[in-house]
Amino acid sequence: MRSNIEPIRRILSVNIKNYRKVLGYSQEKLAEKAGLSAQTLNDIEGFRRWISSKTMTKLAKALHIEEYQLFLPENENFTKEFQKSSIKNLISLQNSIINSINFQFDKAIDTGDFS
Repeated sequence: MRSNIEPIRRILSVNIKNYRKVLGYSQEKLAEKAGLSAQTLNDIEGFRRWISSKTMTKLAKALHIEEYQLFLPENENFTKEFQKSSIKNLISLQNSIINSINFQFDKAIDTGDFS
């Protein structure tokens, strides 16, 4: 049974590390965002500790992904796909901010209220 668990543990650990690195997080920063100790995260990434469903949810949330994504087998396009997704989200956020600023600016000009 243990031999069946090892590949899953490895996939989980590698995926957490890959997502963390793409986001530019240190282990300490991800641990803080997920409400875990840095040692716990180090143990998970080092294949020394399995995680509870609660910890999995915390990590996925801190990494801005769904829980199932932590168990997808590695693929060579991992970084590119995740970066594209992140870039699309940033562009969408940028457009929302620009639209909001433009709306507020237009409203101030129309009403003459610059306070």
